This record gives sequence, C-alpha cells and structure tokens, in this order.
Amino acid sequence: MAQNSAAAQADILASSRLSRELIVVVRIGVALLWIQNVSWKDPPTFGEGPSPSGLYAFTRYAVEFPVFPPYTWLVEHLVLPNFAFFGWMVLLVESALGAFLLIGLATRLWALVGIAQTIAIALSVLNAPNEWPWSYLLMLLAHVALFATAAGRYAGVDGVLRPRWQASTTRLATALVRVS
Repeated sequence: MAQNSAAAQADILASSRLSRELIVVVRIGVALLWIQNVSWKDPPTFGEGPSPSGLYAFTRYAVEFPVFPPYTWLVEHLVLPNFAFFGWMVLLVESALGAFLLIGLATRLWALVGIAQTIAIALSVLNAPNEWPWSYLLMLLAHVALFATAAGRYAGVDGVLRPRWQASTTRLATALVRVS
C-alpha cells in the first residue's frame, strides 16, 4: 500500500511539473506572438496616408466592417483623428506586453492587458474579409490561462522575486504580489 501511495505522489509531482513546464511554453509563445506582431506597426505614420496600410488600415476596419457600434463610433471620432498618438500607444503597449510576458514579470497584469488588447483588435477586425474569428478567441483564452495560472511564477521573474515582495510591507511590493 505504501508503494501505491508513493507512486501516486510521484504521478502528482510529475503532472504538476509538466503542467508548469507547459504553461511556461504557452507564456513564451504568447509573448513571441506579440513581439512578432509589433514588427509591422511602422512609426511614425503607422500606415496612415493616401494608401492606408498596416495598423491604420486594420484600425479603419472597425468603421468599414463594424462589429460593435459604440466601438465603431469611438474609433471613428477619437482614434482615427488622433492616429499618431494611438499608433505609438499600440506600439508601446504591445512591445511591453511581449517583453513582460517573455520574462514573466507582473504576468497577471500583462495577461489582463493582453485580454484588453485582444478584445480591441477583435472589435476592429472581426467582420473584416479574410479574418479568422476563432484566432481572437484563442488569443483571449491563452491570456485567460496565463492569468489563471500566474504563469510568471514558473521560470519567470515573478517566481524569483515574489517571495521578497511577500516579505515586504511596502505598497509597491504589495502591488507586485497582486499582479504577479
């Protein structure tokens, strides 16, 4: 009976280790997705001009192929008229998203940012021609998984620094524990 218990314990440990290793793979894969997608967001115009391309063209899809009317109105009246600012914010947010997920720092916070960014992208392009709607659901679910598993605690900076943050009573440390 003791052998069965030891074998069961070994199976649990192995499956837990495998689960942690797999979530690291998912975290790094999602990070690389964001990093790779930053490459076609070309500052300073981001594709705005006589022949719209890149980020500007995809953002205009929110108006040309509406998904959610209030979002369409927001893009048409706020985002497109201020597109240079918007383009830089997208570039910075998506670069940071990829970088922070890659190193596993404040992973839960960045998973929430990834959820928000995925929703914004989906609301812009979901009804556009040649888009595969399920890709946005998969992106959303990947970020939910990263959030739910606190993926940076495994082979990430969160896992290394979290014990120090937990031992500290500073506001910053408390905030970092919550977002890690």
